[in-house]
Amino acid sequence: MPATPRSRRERPAKPALTREGIVTAAVEILRAEGLQKVTMRRLAQELDTGPASLYVYVRNTAELHAAVLDELLGGVAPAPAEGDWRKRLEQVLLGYTRMLLEYPSLARSALTSWPSGPNYLNLIESLLGLLAEGGVPRERAAWGVDLLLQRATATAAEHAGGGSQEDWDALGHALTEVSERTHPHIAAASGLLMTGSPGARASWAFQALISGIEHTAVPEPHD
Repeated sequence: MPATPRSRRERPAKPALTREGIVTAAVEILRAEGLQKVTMRRLAQELDTGPASLYVYVRNTAELHAAVLDELLGGVAPAPAEGDWRKRLEQVLLGYTRMLLEYPSLARSALTSWPSGPNYLNLIESLLGLLAEGGVPRERAAWGVDLLLQRATATAAEHAGGGSQEDWDALGHALTEVSERTHPHIAAASGLLMTGSPGARASWAFQALISGIEHTAVPEPHD
Protein backbone atom coordinates (compact mmCIF):
# COMPACT_ATOMS: atom_id res chain seq x y z
CA MET A 1 0.00 0.00 0.00
CA PRO A 2 1.21 3.51 -0.73
CA ALA A 3 2.40 5.44 2.29
CA THR A 4 -0.13 7.82 3.73
CA PRO A 5 1.10 11.43 3.36
CA ARG A 6 1.96 13.03 6.68
CA SER A 7 0.06 16.09 7.70
CA ARG A 8 2.07 19.27 8.00
CA ARG A 9 0.88 19.45 11.58
CA GLU A 10 2.64 16.16 12.32
CA ARG A 11 6.04 17.37 11.10
CA PRO A 12 8.48 18.76 13.68
CA ALA A 13 8.37 22.52 13.76
CA LYS A 14 11.44 24.23 12.36
CA PRO A 15 13.36 26.43 14.79
CA ALA A 16 12.46 30.08 14.45
CA LEU A 17 14.90 32.07 12.37
CA THR A 18 17.11 34.52 14.22
CA ARG A 19 20.08 36.60 13.13
CA GLU A 20 22.25 34.78 15.67
CA GLY A 21 21.20 31.39 14.29
CA ILE A 22 21.81 32.51 10.72
CA VAL A 23 25.33 33.73 11.53
CA THR A 24 26.12 30.54 13.46
CA ALA A 25 25.06 28.43 10.46
CA ALA A 26 27.13 30.65 8.14
CA VAL A 27 30.23 30.13 10.31
CA GLU A 28 29.71 26.36 10.16
CA ILE A 29 29.50 26.49 6.36
CA LEU A 30 32.65 28.63 6.24
CA ARG A 31 34.60 26.13 8.30
CA ALA A 32 33.36 23.15 6.33
CA GLU A 33 33.19 24.50 2.77
CA GLY A 34 34.89 27.90 2.57
CA LEU A 35 33.58 31.43 2.21
CA GLN A 36 32.57 30.96 -1.45
CA LYS A 37 29.79 28.68 -0.19
CA VAL A 38 28.51 31.19 2.36
CA THR A 39 25.68 32.47 0.17
CA MET A 40 22.04 33.19 0.85
CA ARG A 41 21.00 30.20 -1.26
CA ARG A 42 23.36 27.76 0.48
CA LEU A 43 22.42 29.16 3.89
CA ALA A 44 18.72 28.83 3.15
CA GLN A 45 19.30 25.21 2.18
CA GLU A 46 21.13 24.59 5.46
CA LEU A 47 18.35 26.19 7.49
CA ASP A 48 15.55 24.56 5.48
CA THR A 49 13.96 27.83 4.46
CA GLY A 50 13.71 30.11 1.45
CA PRO A 51 16.41 32.67 0.63
CA ALA A 52 13.89 35.51 0.79
CA SER A 53 13.24 34.84 4.48
CA LEU A 54 16.90 35.47 5.31
CA TYR A 55 16.81 39.03 4.01
CA VAL A 56 14.64 40.00 6.97
CA TYR A 57 17.72 39.49 9.16
CA VAL A 58 20.67 40.10 6.79
CA ARG A 59 20.49 42.63 3.94
CA ASN A 60 22.92 40.94 1.55
CA THR A 61 25.88 38.57 1.26
CA ALA A 62 28.39 41.31 2.09
CA GLU A 63 26.63 42.00 5.38
CA LEU A 64 26.52 38.27 6.05
CA HIS A 65 30.29 37.95 5.53
CA ALA A 66 30.88 40.94 7.81
CA ALA A 67 28.72 39.29 10.48
CA VAL A 68 30.71 36.07 10.12
CA LEU A 69 33.93 38.04 10.59
CA ASP A 70 32.52 39.68 13.69
CA GLU A 71 31.53 36.29 15.10
CA LEU A 72 35.05 34.91 14.60
CA LEU A 73 36.56 37.98 16.22
CA GLY A 74 35.08 36.71 19.45
CA GLY A 75 37.84 34.09 19.48
CA VAL A 76 40.70 36.61 19.34
CA ALA A 77 42.47 36.75 22.70
CA PRO A 78 42.16 40.06 24.56
CA ALA A 79 45.20 42.16 25.34
CA PRO A 80 47.34 40.90 28.24
CA ALA A 81 46.71 42.81 31.45
CA GLU A 82 50.37 43.64 32.05
CA GLY A 83 53.47 44.51 30.06
CA ASP A 84 54.64 47.18 27.66
CA TRP A 85 51.64 48.74 25.92
CA ARG A 86 53.30 48.53 22.50
CA LYS A 87 53.93 44.80 22.78
CA ARG A 88 50.44 44.18 24.12
CA LEU A 89 48.98 46.14 21.22
CA GLU A 90 51.08 44.09 18.82
CA GLN A 91 49.85 40.84 20.41
CA VAL A 92 46.22 41.80 19.79
CA LEU A 93 46.95 42.68 16.17
CA LEU A 94 48.88 39.46 15.61
CA GLY A 95 45.98 37.51 17.11
CA TYR A 96 43.61 39.19 14.67
CA THR A 97 45.98 38.40 11.79
CA ARG A 98 46.28 34.73 12.80
CA MET A 99 42.51 34.40 12.97
CA LEU A 100 42.21 35.68 9.40
CA LEU A 101 45.01 33.38 8.23
CA GLU A 102 42.89 30.40 9.33
CA TYR A 103 40.24 31.44 6.78
CA PRO A 104 42.03 32.58 3.59
CA SER A 105 38.88 33.57 1.71
CA LEU A 106 37.62 35.57 4.68
CA ALA A 107 40.93 37.44 4.84
CA ARG A 108 40.42 38.69 1.29
CA SER A 109 36.78 39.53 1.94
CA ALA A 110 37.75 41.46 5.08
CA LEU A 111 39.56 44.02 2.93
CA THR A 112 36.17 45.35 1.84
CA SER A 113 33.88 44.16 4.66
CA TRP A 114 33.37 46.37 7.68
CA PRO A 115 31.70 44.56 10.55
CA SER A 116 29.86 46.64 13.13
CA GLY A 117 29.01 43.94 15.65
CA PRO A 118 29.98 43.76 19.31
CA ASN A 119 33.23 41.85 18.82
CA TYR A 120 34.55 44.35 16.27
CA LEU A 121 33.61 47.22 18.56
CA ASN A 122 35.43 45.45 21.41
CA LEU A 123 38.52 45.13 19.22
CA ILE A 124 38.50 48.84 18.39
CA GLU A 125 37.93 49.70 22.05
CA SER A 126 40.90 47.55 23.05
CA LEU A 127 43.20 49.15 20.46
CA LEU A 128 42.14 52.66 21.43
CA GLY A 129 42.62 51.85 25.11
CA LEU A 130 46.17 50.60 24.58
CA LEU A 131 47.08 53.64 22.48
CA ALA A 132 45.63 55.90 25.19
CA GLU A 133 47.66 54.02 27.80
CA GLY A 134 50.77 54.89 25.79
CA GLY A 135 49.87 58.57 25.79
CA VAL A 136 49.01 58.70 22.08
CA PRO A 137 46.77 61.73 21.41
CA ARG A 138 43.18 60.73 20.75
CA GLU A 139 43.03 62.06 17.17
CA ARG A 140 46.19 60.10 16.23
CA ALA A 141 44.83 56.97 17.89
CA ALA A 142 41.51 57.31 16.05
CA TRP A 143 43.22 57.41 12.66
CA GLY A 144 45.87 54.92 13.72
CA VAL A 145 43.41 52.14 14.54
CA ASP A 146 42.25 52.13 10.93
CA LEU A 147 45.85 51.92 9.70
CA LEU A 148 46.74 49.07 12.07
CA LEU A 149 43.69 47.00 11.13
CA GLN A 150 44.34 47.60 7.42
CA ARG A 151 47.90 46.29 7.85
CA ALA A 152 46.73 43.19 9.74
CA THR A 153 44.03 42.43 7.18
CA ALA A 154 46.28 43.01 4.17
CA THR A 155 49.00 40.81 5.66
CA ALA A 156 46.55 37.93 6.09
CA ALA A 157 45.09 38.47 2.62
CA GLU A 158 48.56 38.53 1.04
CA HIS A 159 49.62 35.26 2.65
CA ALA A 160 46.27 33.71 1.78
CA GLY A 161 46.52 34.69 -1.85
CA GLY A 162 47.71 31.32 -3.01
CA GLY A 163 51.01 32.45 -4.51
CA SER A 164 53.30 29.54 -5.35
CA GLN A 165 56.80 28.85 -4.10
CA GLU A 166 57.90 29.10 -7.73
CA ASP A 167 56.67 32.71 -7.87
CA TRP A 168 58.52 33.54 -4.66
CA ASP A 169 61.71 31.90 -5.91
CA ALA A 170 61.42 33.76 -9.22
CA LEU A 171 61.15 37.08 -7.39
CA GLY A 172 64.20 36.25 -5.28
CA HIS A 173 66.18 35.33 -8.37
CA ALA A 174 65.17 38.57 -10.14
CA LEU A 175 66.24 40.66 -7.15
CA THR A 176 69.64 39.00 -6.80
CA GLU A 177 70.41 39.06 -10.53
CA VAL A 178 69.52 42.72 -11.10
CA SER A 179 72.15 44.97 -12.65
CA GLU A 180 73.98 47.41 -10.39
CA ARG A 181 74.08 49.84 -13.29
CA THR A 182 70.32 50.02 -13.86
CA HIS A 183 69.06 49.28 -10.32
CA PRO A 184 71.85 50.21 -7.89
CA HIS A 185 69.61 50.43 -4.79
CA ILE A 186 68.04 47.02 -5.37
CA ALA A 187 71.49 45.53 -5.98
CA ALA A 188 72.78 46.97 -2.70
CA ALA A 189 69.78 45.73 -0.72
CA SER A 190 69.20 42.43 -2.54
CA GLY A 191 70.53 40.41 0.38
CA LEU A 192 68.06 42.05 2.74
CA LEU A 193 64.84 42.47 0.78
CA MET A 194 63.54 38.96 1.40
CA THR A 195 65.15 38.14 4.74
CA GLY A 196 63.35 37.54 8.00
CA SER A 197 60.56 35.17 8.98
CA PRO A 198 56.94 36.18 8.40
CA GLY A 199 56.49 36.54 12.15
CA ALA A 200 59.52 38.78 12.56
CA ARG A 201 58.49 40.97 9.63
CA ALA A 202 54.91 41.27 10.94
CA SER A 203 56.17 42.25 14.38
CA TRP A 204 58.51 44.86 12.91
CA ALA A 205 55.76 46.27 10.69
CA PHE A 206 53.36 46.73 13.59
CA GLN A 207 56.01 48.34 15.78
CA ALA A 208 56.99 50.69 12.94
CA LEU A 209 53.35 51.68 12.46
CA ILE A 210 52.77 52.14 16.18
CA SER A 211 55.83 54.41 16.44
CA GLY A 212 54.64 56.38 13.43
CA ILE A 213 51.14 56.80 14.87
CA GLU A 214 52.67 57.90 18.18
CA HIS A 215 54.79 60.62 16.59
CA THR A 216 52.90 61.75 13.47
CA ALA A 217 50.37 64.54 13.95
CA VAL A 218 46.98 64.40 12.28
CA PRO A 219 46.61 67.27 9.77
CA GLU A 220 44.38 70.19 10.59
CA PRO A 221 40.88 70.10 9.03
CA HIS A 222 41.84 72.64 6.33
CA ASP A 223 44.90 70.62 5.16
